[in-house]
Amino acid sequence: MDIQNYQINHIPKGLAAVIGNRDFIQTPEIAQVFNVQPQTVLKNHSLTGQAYGIKPIKVGNRLLWSVAQIAEKLKEAL
Repeated sequence: MDIQNYQINHIPKGLAAVIGNRDFIQTPEIAQVFNVQPQTVLKNHSLTGQAYGIKPIKVGNRLLWSVAQIAEKLKEAL
């Protein structure tokens, strides 16, 4: 599968501007995508183990959020 073609067809334009060429983004970036404060994302994760239906992976002391899952949630909202 051609990555550039995938991004054009599956990643919303605004999200593509935030992520660049990455598969995962950090908490401040997902907060920017959903237009909330990073503390809101962290609180949701703390209470439920996810935020906006997306479960992050933990690398060291950071949470990384899947761009593909974020794109799917944004498309569902449309």
